[in-house]
Amino acid sequence: MQIELLNRRRWKTRIELANAIFEYLEIFHNRQRRHSSLCMLTPVQFELQAQPIEPVA
Repeated sequence: MQIELLNRRRWKTRIELANAIFEYLEIFHNRQRRHSSLCMLTPVQFELQAQPIEPVA
């Protein structure tokens, strides 16, 4: 996070920095990183795998 987010620009306020950190963690990092509890899949991959394939009518 230090290299990918914090070192890339200067932040005008703490609120702006806090919003950027929240967005990075919740939107990018947590959705992209692999979780050992999900058999080393990302949450998106796990959800796609767990959804049943519905037949086209």
